[in-house]
Amino acid sequence: METFPRDRNRGLNTVSTQVRVTNLWRISRQLHSHIDIAEPIAQAIASNKPVVALETTIVTHGMPYPENERVALEVEEIVRQQGAVAATIGVVNGKIKVGLDSKSLSALAEPESKKMKISKRDLPYALSRGLTGGTTVAATVFVSKLVGIDVFVTGGIGGVHRDVNESMDVSADLLELSRNPVLVVSAGVKSILDIGRTLEYLETCGVCVVTYGEGAEFPAFFSRKSGFKTPYNVSNEEEAASLIYKSQQLHSKSGILLAVPIPEYASLEAKKIQDVIEEALSKAKKDNISGKAVTPFLLDRVRENTAGESLASNMILIKNNAQIGSRIAVKLSEMKKYVCAGGAMLDILMYPTVAAEVDCTTE
Repeated sequence: METFPRDRNRGLNTVSTQVRVTNLWRISRQLHSHIDIAEPIAQAIASNKPVVALETTIVTHGMPYPENERVALEVEEIVRQQGAVAATIGVVNGKIKVGLDSKSLSALAEPESKKMKISKRDLPYALSRGLTGGTTVAATVFVSKLVGIDVFVTGGIGGVHRDVNESMDVSADLLELSRNPVLVVSAGVKSILDIGRTLEYLETCGVCVVTYGEGAEFPAFFSRKSGFKTPYNVSNEEEAASLIYKSQQLHSKSGILLAVPIPEYASLEAKKIQDVIEEALSKAKKDNISGKAVTPFLLDRVRENTAGESLASNMILIKNNAQIGSRIAVKLSEMKKYVCAGGAMLDILMYPTVAAEVDCTTE
């Protein structure tokens, strides 16, 4: 068995801790062949600097070209401007990338390139076949937890579909939120879905849902109001950071959904967008659109029928979420000033999951 020096400051003061670090080291070596973490991101995670995860289905399936690539780059820049490190996650040639270079991001954005929509269930297939694609909320949350990223920013999460009684279509995003202690910052649930049932499902799964700002109105993606309330609200970044920090101290296995209303100037009139969605849903049913093709189809239809208004709102809300989420990550980093065992291990493997599992002492 590998041995490690007993350093009081590093917390390696018991044989059991040494054994645990060794086992996690071996597990991480296996993961290393499947996940490539960009060096600046790995160093930021290992040194407890603020990192924000970003998904890529918004690039591959959520927006048209070239807006998809432009917005992705602008969101990364917003994250950096707030003092955090942007970690855009995707799958390239059968390997999970945490941090995409410009070439990989362009490949995902270009409409001619062949790429798949990758949820958590699709990861083994995509990796085994050497495929390329954008990661959904579910897959990105899973990978974020795997590598030790606490804050994930997206536009809107998936949820319970309106025809659930017939289709049983419930997004895997909800299940992964219940399994991974990550703070997900979004403009609520996509308004093409059944928001009420989605909130009920999240409650059943033990996911804490909180509105950001004054009041507890749950946003409806394109609109600030959905007609539904959340149990709680937080007023600022510090309160939001404290929320996920306390959850992690409790070793909770579930994540937190922070619902950020779209800025008022970009909010679409609720009745208007609802009528457009109803038409899109009717068209999807008539054309037998099902499975993972439903959401991209509906978003495209809504964009067409609003003469691009929904796309403009989508771009504004994701940037707003990125700004708020990054500030939360910075506050959380300040709260988590701890020294963990396994620092030497991280230098070799660049896997912060090791540090997350061993004994830590608060400064």
